[in-house]
Amino acid sequence: MTVDDVIAAARAETGLNEIGDPAALEGLEVLLRAYADEARFSERGSQLAHRDLEKYMAGRLRIEDWLASHPELLERPVEKPLFVFGLPRTGTTLLINLLAADPTRRPFLRWESHDPVPPPNPEELAAGPRWQKMQDATQMALQYMPKIAAIHYEDAHSPTECQFSMNYSFCAQVFESQADIPSYRDWLFHKADYLPAFRFHKRLLQLLQAETGGRWVLKNPWHPLFLDALAEVYPDAQLVMTHRDPADVLGSIGSLIENVRMIYSDDVDLHRIGETFMETFALMIERQDAFRAKHGADAILDVQYVDIMKDPIGECRRIYEHFGEPFTDEAQAAMDAYMAANPKGKHGKHDYSLERYGLTREGVHEAFADYISRYRIPVKQGA
Repeated sequence: MTVDDVIAAARAETGLNEIGDPAALEGLEVLLRAYADEARFSERGSQLAHRDLEKYMAGRLRIEDWLASHPELLERPVEKPLFVFGLPRTGTTLLINLLAADPTRRPFLRWESHDPVPPPNPEELAAGPRWQKMQDATQMALQYMPKIAAIHYEDAHSPTECQFSMNYSFCAQVFESQADIPSYRDWLFHKADYLPAFRFHKRLLQLLQAETGGRWVLKNPWHPLFLDALAEVYPDAQLVMTHRDPADVLGSIGSLIENVRMIYSDDVDLHRIGETFMETFALMIERQDAFRAKHGADAILDVQYVDIMKDPIGECRRIYEHFGEPFTDEAQAAMDAYMAANPKGKHGKHDYSLERYGLTREGVHEAFADYISRYRIPVKQGA
């Protein structure tokens, strides 16, 4: 499959032509070559992965067409969006769900990340055909991948990673999660220009907020890789970074990546997962350190995973206070309701092992000793 094949399939599906910024095609070309040369897909996995590319291109055409017909949406600001990020598996999901419970906030929802056009009305955020389609697909997938629910569960209307908006620009860590594709990984981490993807990210938010207002609250664990571009597109962004013992992080992300890659391949190299994500996390830490050095130590608010687990709503209150935002009774009540409806372990217990991915707790702590020390991260010794 070529770039032209993907575009042709998307145009045939939608009847639309305009792809917008052609910068998106660079990532697509790198990705297609990596799929052909490196991915070790099963036949079913290859079909799924390539169909996703056609789906994202078709979505891009629909988004650009809607914005061309409603150019006034691009005049509406995205004011002080709150971004939650950190190494994956550090409490970002609980934090975003609580923050999104505040009725004055607007999260990026799972279903609309896949089917955003036309922009939803308020009554469509957690109901309607597009919501139902995603909810049905989620429940069906869980029959074949029951472990995923315990690792990372999302309903159709759950807040999801805003990196899914970057899929439409083919510049997202999502693709590297699905397959071991070193050339795409190298391009994404060291060669890609992230600005076009973030400009499209903003265009999508401007579309989605057309009928449903509220201050955007967003999460993507991988944003430490892209903070300079994020800040250029969203200069008034509020930034929150979560921290957790990196040994627990690596064991947990290893399990998630293993289970995701098994959907696409019968040949998943577990030690390779451990090796590459050690490198990825080191790069994420390096880049967020560089961002702080450029913008000041207080450019990012730090939140510890242990504090989120101990007093999640208290940490949300601290975030509001840090940014000078009122923490209302309505926000408190909505967050209390979320916690009551979602006790820990609701979707099962997630068990994982560092050793499965060729790592040890001592080795991870040694590699990330400076990070642990500087951010005063509580760590667990031993096995």
